[in-house]
Amino acid sequence: MNQYPAWKYVLIGLVLAIGAIYALPNIFGEDLAVQVSHRKGFTLDSNFESNVDNALAAEQISAKQIDKEATRYLYRFDSTQDQQRASDVIRETLGDQFVAALNLAPATPPALQAIGAKPMVLGLDLQGGVHFLMQVDMEAAKAQQLERYIDDIRAILRDNSIRYITVREDANGILTRLRTAEDRDRAMTLLSADQSIEGLSLAEVDGSDSFNIRGALQDSKLVELQQTALQQNITVLRTRVNELGVAEPVIQQQGADRIVVQLPGVQDTAQAKNILGQTATLEYRAVDHENNALTAAQTGRIPPESRLYYTREGQPALLKKRLIASGSQLIGANAGFDPQTGSPSVSVTLDGVGAKRMLDFTRDNVGRGMAVVFIEHKGGGVKTEEVISIANVREPFGKRFQTTGLESAEEASQLALLLRAGALAAPVEIIEERTVGPSLGQDNIDKGFKSVMIGFVVVLIFMALYYRVFGLVADVALFVNLVMIVALLSMLGATLTLPGIAGIVLTVGMAVDANVLIFERIREEIRNGNTPQASIRAGYDKAFSTIADANITTLIAAVVLFTFGTGPIKGFAVTLSLGIVTSMSTAIMLTRGLVNLIYGGRKRVSKLAI
Repeated sequence: MNQYPAWKYVLIGLVLAIGAIYALPNIFGEDLAVQVSHRKGFTLDSNFESNVDNALAAEQISAKQIDKEATRYLYRFDSTQDQQRASDVIRETLGDQFVAALNLAPATPPALQAIGAKPMVLGLDLQGGVHFLMQVDMEAAKAQQLERYIDDIRAILRDNSIRYITVREDANGILTRLRTAEDRDRAMTLLSADQSIEGLSLAEVDGSDSFNIRGALQDSKLVELQQTALQQNITVLRTRVNELGVAEPVIQQQGADRIVVQLPGVQDTAQAKNILGQTATLEYRAVDHENNALTAAQTGRIPPESRLYYTREGQPALLKKRLIASGSQLIGANAGFDPQTGSPSVSVTLDGVGAKRMLDFTRDNVGRGMAVVFIEHKGGGVKTEEVISIANVREPFGKRFQTTGLESAEEASQLALLLRAGALAAPVEIIEERTVGPSLGQDNIDKGFKSVMIGFVVVLIFMALYYRVFGLVADVALFVNLVMIVALLSMLGATLTLPGIAGIVLTVGMAVDANVLIFERIREEIRNGNTPQASIRAGYDKAFSTIADANITTLIAAVVLFTFGTGPIKGFAVTLSLGIVTSMSTAIMLTRGLVNLIYGGRKRVSKLAI
């Protein structure tokens, strides 16, 4: 009676060993670090490494450790002074094309890193960092959509030989002025049937000297446009945050037109604002083959239907003003090789609207050039535009196509990355900024740790005094329970916040509830005259249903909190849920195993220390 088979002890020992290993990284702390990456995510070459090493050596700054990856280097330092000096030197050496962000990096030993053991991710309220509230310019998104409609309407009228006076934005809509009533009737028929301007309500309006069509955005289209702009901006901001190497950023919608960005561990707020505040977009435009780009650049005489751009190498490129497709219509981009020639290429996928516009253009322009223009707004009125690719149209295409004419696989990879990182659907403005310093974060950690320890020690003392040997068994289980919670948080990559610490404190109190029920049941069985062995067995067996009911109902409440709650509530629900699962395991299986080792088997027991 009261004896576990050997395999159960092996299983318990294995679980405890795994929990201890994955909880271990949390005792090693963090290093002060400077993370360096290319602003556009390109692979770092040997020249980059030698330039940084020489610059740091010249200033007599030595890194504690250097973690090297293809797209980023992480330089670790022993002091804040060395970290700050190194950041300044690296930025001065590499220039604006690279990002040198101050950060905190886990000091986990390589042996633990090799098996995927990582410390818990601390939230903004514990680790320190920056909080941004960003306003999405929905009026700009609306204006961009109206501009696309204007290009589409002009193209439809030109393709069907309908003469018009002007097509322009007017009073939050589009005004198309035509010369005759017959032209307006034909235009209304064509525009109403064309899917490229779906979402635009059309109405005939007579002018003093023209026959007009007024187009207004439908309410449903406006709501769809706002939601799409918001979600695309969130996606792009996640990509940009990767440049800062933040382990668990919080990027989520707030209201109808705002985005909350929280970056735990980021110390350099200026660099974070610089990256997040940039507005970038991509445009596909036709190459002007009728005029010479070099001549236009030298003379300054640019045709009215064209515009002068420059490539990354500084070469002039003359492109048509009419927009074919933009980055907001891009679904995906992947680097590869052309199956026919084996040369590097980029496969691009557009959405339905972009696919139709692209098909209409390429059908009429086989053999002619098309350029990809990268446009970036860096704040303060600074705007850069560069042609990142020019390729010839081989055959008509729409939704999926390949961009060829690239010099190397590296260039193809870089172009695909630029296309994917793509564009904010609408400009964003940082309207609120809060900084939580590392000292405040550490103070929160210390207070949270102190509260857990006080509650833990008080419970340990009470259990040991009141239940004696059985209380000590419960104390061991409680300690293991804490280790398992930390291990699970680390393994799952869940973010620990102040409300999460509150959940752990609550778990410490609740974890002994099961043992109290079991021990009181054992006492009752002994008072009823049962033998010690029978009392132990009855105590665990008869208390199980009550323990299960209590914990399952609490777990249901925690799941509901996690499902419908916001950030702080979710943090509380996560630790509470994990604590319930681990406390059920330790309070029943682990304590039963320890009690069996002490009193079970063939031992003759006349009295229990309970």
